[in-house]
Amino acid sequence: MASKLRQISDMAGESTILGERPMVKRLLLLRHAKSGWDAPVARDYDRPINERGKLASAAMGAYVRDRAIPVDAVVASPAVRVSETLDHFLPAAGLDRLEAHWDRRIYLASAASLIECVQDLPESADNVLMSGHNPGLEDLILDLVPDDGENAERDAVEQGFPTGALAMIEFDADAWRNVDLGMGRLVGFTRPRDIDPALAGEDGD
Repeated sequence: MASKLRQISDMAGESTILGERPMVKRLLLLRHAKSGWDAPVARDYDRPINERGKLASAAMGAYVRDRAIPVDAVVASPAVRVSETLDHFLPAAGLDRLEAHWDRRIYLASAASLIECVQDLPESADNVLMSGHNPGLEDLILDLVPDDGENAERDAVEQGFPTGALAMIEFDADAWRNVDLGMGRLVGFTRPRDIDPALAGEDGD
């Protein structure tokens, strides 16, 4: 399956370069990296990422940097496993200048709640990275992108959106408030194991 998927870099700049869709919003969805269930914490909110998660976060960040994928703003769940993912992802992506906006609504949110977060994104940012949790992120992708029976990336997401995975969705919209279900194009889907097979592993939290 992985060899048939379009990587995010295949499509990241196409719309701007060709000038075919002058009003495009792009949403990058990053699931937090692998967390440690054996960590001595009392709350799910406080679970940190493990060593493989740190490596995967940095690898995904370097992937974004090497392909010059634009990111104008970052919004994220404030859970520890998300903040630690970004601690490794953002420097590796060359995005140290960006400060994440921590939105508690994203923590363990449903797709219905997440679409409200998307519609509230800052209009000054055309390319936004949102980092959070499953099953909400996976469900959000499937709700935003219609099933036309021909999108290998969507089919792959339907099989699972693993920890550390990154998806990019484009919308023909001039404002985030106008984004709605069924109007997205999933133009790329990349998992840590697509970059380095050594990062393959179980897909749960």
